[in-house]
Amino acid sequence: MRKVVVSEYVTLDGVMEAPDKWSFSFWSEEAAKFKFEELFASDVLLLGRVTYQGFAAAWPSMTDEEGFADRMNSLPKFVASATLQETEWNASLLKENIAEEVSRLKLQPGQDILVFGSADLVDMLRQHDLIDEYRLMVYPVVVGSGKRLFREGSGKQVLKLSETKTFRSGVLVLTYHPA
Repeated sequence: MRKVVVSEYVTLDGVMEAPDKWSFSFWSEEAAKFKFEELFASDVLLLGRVTYQGFAAAWPSMTDEEGFADRMNSLPKFVASATLQETEWNASLLKENIAEEVSRLKLQPGQDILVFGSADLVDMLRQHDLIDEYRLMVYPVVVGSGKRLFREGSGKQVLKLSETKTFRSGVLVLTYHPA
């Protein structure tokens, strides 16, 4: 059975919104290696509409010698959206019964199902107990406002810390599983 892995950039105050505005100064070879290994351990991307549209606008024109961009561009993508009418960039649309569709994806053979960003989708997946692992890259910055990974009123959920990594830049990678 495949795992749904939620991989997020978050600030110390829990904000996940607009990482392009606060994460780049902490980028390092360690972070690049971590993201490379994570992407290559996956064979599907699961994205919400907003994240998908941002990625689809940027990634197709990207290249690199390591093969990260090729992998990102070639992976099948599933986009959860009630409003999007069509997709491109090797993507299929999930419009209805998203939790059921994700459950079916998990039953298929393969590698991890990787979720980046996609706050609304992550919230829905969490409510349906479909997330097998959280990988939180915690950046040593406080931004004060913005969309948070775990929303106010989302209810209690106990997670078990299973791994930690510390990068020289001060970024922590905290890996949690539902308890």
